[in-house]
Amino acid sequence: MTSSLLTPRGRRHIGTTGAGPGAGPVAGPVGSTVGSTAPTRILDWQHPLVTSLLRQTGMAADSAAGPGAAAGPFHRMAALRRAHRRIASTVRPVYSVQDERPVSTVLRHGRGSCSQRLAVLESVARASGVATRVRGLLVDGAFWYPRFPRLHRIVPDQVLLAWPEFRLAGLSPGVHPTAPWLPVSELFGSLDELSERQGGGFTNAGAETLFDALSRTAIDWDGATLCPATGPACDLSAHVLADLGHFDSRDELFAQHGQTLCRTARMLAEPVLGRRSAGT
Repeated sequence: MTSSLLTPRGRRHIGTTGAGPGAGPVAGPVGSTVGSTAPTRILDWQHPLVTSLLRQTGMAADSAAGPGAAAGPFHRMAALRRAHRRIASTVRPVYSVQDERPVSTVLRHGRGSCSQRLAVLESVARASGVATRVRGLLVDGAFWYPRFPRLHRIVPDQVLLAWPEFRLAGLSPGVHPTAPWLPVSELFGSLDELSERQGGGFTNAGAETLFDALSRTAIDWDGATLCPATGPACDLSAHVLADLGHFDSRDELFAQHGQTLCRTARMLAEPVLGRRSAGT
């Protein structure tokens, strides 16, 4: 049993009519979201801590070349993979509920939620000249039951997920159907390729978060992957209650739909969950 009392009032049950486990995502609005490389309040990539991370991942040269540079998509993807690995090793995964926390603060603390670590990756991408946008997904709170086995009653019934996408000129539409946009779930390979790897699918339990798992297995929110019968469970579409569409920034998504928890719930939960490591 999940709770709707923790959810921002204006978003309770938005877009979930007829949806639920097994129903798949409810399509959101179709628009011409172009993304951006501009800094935002959350993606404050001009901060020295972000530019330092940019240098550590070897992406400073791309930043100096500017967004119009001729670096190909594979070069950009390799750089983003390095950044992902660096973030995974230096930003400790915790259960922070402050989705709007600036990236510089996340780096200063050295810890962050899955959403916050994805925001760090977005900031590094923008700083290097790669435009980003996010896809807003409302995910069934029951998806997080394995992570909080004794706290089902206080798990929010809907979790708002800002799933990043990167604009990489030169991507092949034959390999990447959403080209020139590359979802973060395809940063380490196509979903079909990732679904065939050994190691099992993402279970949302233990220390591994979505941020960590996307580097080794398929994270498929649309049910488009042909998951091997004997392989990992990679189709997560049954957990998606609504697809809110694309937004030029996660700031815009949260401004329109709020964060996962209402303000009061965030104030009460953050002092405890914000320091609790994933898997504990």
